[in-house]
Amino acid sequence: MSIINDQQDFSSVANVFLAHGSLQSPAFLDGRLGAELSLHDLTAEQWLEEISAALGVEQPRDRDDAQVLLDWRRQTLQALSAPELNYEPLLPDDLFSLAERARGLKEWTLGFLEVVSEVGSETRDAWSSNLREALEDLEELTSIDELALDEGADNENDLFALSEHARMAAMLLYTEQHPGRPQVEQHEVQ
Repeated sequence: MSIINDQQDFSSVANVFLAHGSLQSPAFLDGRLGAELSLHDLTAEQWLEEISAALGVEQPRDRDDAQVLLDWRRQTLQALSAPELNYEPLLPDDLFSLAERARGLKEWTLGFLEVVSEVGSETRDAWSSNLREALEDLEELTSIDELALDEGADNENDLFALSEHARMAAMLLYTEQHPGRPQVEQHEVQ
């Protein structure tokens, strides 16, 4: 089903969830994944255990499904640590309604903040004011009423801006917890 170099998208991960009898959105667990990878080393084995528990199974049903879930973790870690700063939360794409995409962003935020809330005060106190402010802003995102959103350019633009804010908060958390990674400043060799 999956070749190692394939990029996992929301629908491919959601299909694995459906194959395991789960109707939950991958967005919540992607938020958790982004925060966990940012805060500590989450091994592939730990991720498979966590995702299996969330799906209510002992392990993925087959090798292909396990590979999709492992590729999801690998892809997220690579994007968070890449100098291109190209991390993107795993959210519903343009094939979904605006309300469904907003719900996905809300779920991603709830998962991300759930992990962040477990961080001790000593670690939190060491965070920059920019990171603390970004996380406070994310808390406001959890109250978004996705059902009140009408399809339209203004709401579309607003949702894009909120998604971008969530993306930047995740990258900021990763870079503060992993000083020097990603190496975004390129120095010329003389």
